[in-house]
This record gives sequence, structure tokens and C-alpha cells, in this order.
Amino acid sequence: MNLRAVWAIYKMEMARAFRTVLQSIVSPVISTSLYFVVFGSAIGSRITEIDGISYGAFIVPGLIMLSLLTQSISNASFAIYFPKFVGSIYELLSAPVSYLEIIIAYVGGAATKSIILGLIILATAALFVPLTIEHPFWMLAFLVLTAVTFSLFGFIIGIWARSFEQLQLVPLLIITPLTFLGGSFYSIDMLPGIWRTVTLFNPVLYLVSGFRWSFYGKSDVSIGISLGMTVVFLFICIAIVAWIFRTGYRLRT
Repeated sequence: MNLRAVWAIYKMEMARAFRTVLQSIVSPVISTSLYFVVFGSAIGSRITEIDGISYGAFIVPGLIMLSLLTQSISNASFAIYFPKFVGSIYELLSAPVSYLEIIIAYVGGAATKSIILGLIILATAALFVPLTIEHPFWMLAFLVLTAVTFSLFGFIIGIWARSFEQLQLVPLLIITPLTFLGGSFYSIDMLPGIWRTVTLFNPVLYLVSGFRWSFYGKSDVSIGISLGMTVVFLFICIAIVAWIFRTGYRLRT
């Protein structure tokens, strides 16, 4: 493996994040703070506790996961779409760099930025509510696994997209609604029977539930199922990326 090439692409992606620090870090942190003001104060005054956890603390894993999913997708999709847009993708594909090295560099850069953002949001949340992390290893494991998985998903979207509008289509119209409806701000046990059953088909539920378990030891679904669903989605993304590079789907268009 050409580690020098991987490091060069990875370093370029990280440098881009620091050049746009206002958009990459400051904006999501401000958005998270506003969520705490709106949900923590307005709704928290009516719902004091869920499963013995204060409402403000209960929504922290969901808020982190919301930012992690959207930023992982956005970072990775833009990173690979922009070379296609300006035409530099041809230089990348003709360079002595393997497809595996390209994926590791771009996905690694996107995942790293998302993980850093997730930890910053966690620190921001600690300023608003007292937090406990019962399983720190699993918290970091879910954080890294989710960031890598959805960075791969974003990489796929970046290759598929033909315009900047399509680039934003999936995060805005699919991922964000699924996160809001996936138990980020409530327990699915609070829902009527039929809607609880429908929510179980939402894949984001398993990510949020597993991540919340790592904080408080309580979840809406089994931790094993949450971890299993995340790993399954990861392998699906890996299989799709492998197919894209094997067939050349939209890599040069």
C-alpha cells in the first residue's frame, strides 16, 4: 500500500476542514446549542424524565448522532464529487494509487472530521446537562463505526450525484427526517403500538438506540441488534463501493 499517497489525500481533506472551520465545526455546534434551548427548555419542562434519565441528557446521544450522520455524508460526498466537478478526478484515477487507497484516504478524512465534531458536540452538551458514560469503549466504538459507515455512504452519494442539488438530496430529505423519527428526542415506548412497529423499520433507530445505551445502559432495542444492523449497513456500503470501482459507474462522468 502506498501510505505516502494515502497520507497526502488525507492531509488535503483535513486541511480543507480547517480552512472552512466556521462551516465545518462552529455551525454544527451552534445548531446543537439551539436544539438544547428549544428541546431541552421547551419540551424538557413538560417531559422531565425518560427511563429515569433527565430529558436534556436523554437527547444528547440523538443530537450527536444527528450531526454525525449528516456531517459524515456531507464531508465524504463533497470530497469525491468536487474532483469530478472540476475534472481532477482523471488525474486521481490515472495516478499510481489503488482504489483501496483512494477510499481509505477520502473516507478516513471524512470520518475523522465527523468524529472530532461529535466529540466537540459532546463537550458542548456537557455544558448544558450533566452527562454519564457507562460504557466509554462502546461509545467510541459506535462513534467510529457510524462515522466510517456513513462516510462510505456519502462517498457513494458523491459518485452518484450529477449536481450539487443531488448532493444535498439524501442528507436533507432522507437522513435528517429518519434521524428525527428514529427516537433521537423520545423513546419509542412512548408511541402507540402501530407507530412503534413502524419505527422499528427505521434503520437510524438502531444507531441512536445503541449509542444511547453506551451512555446510560438503556435502549429501545437490543444492543446486539443495534450493533448488528450497523455492521450490516457497513458491509452493504463496502460492497456497493467495490462494485462502483469494478464497473467504473459514474467515475468519469
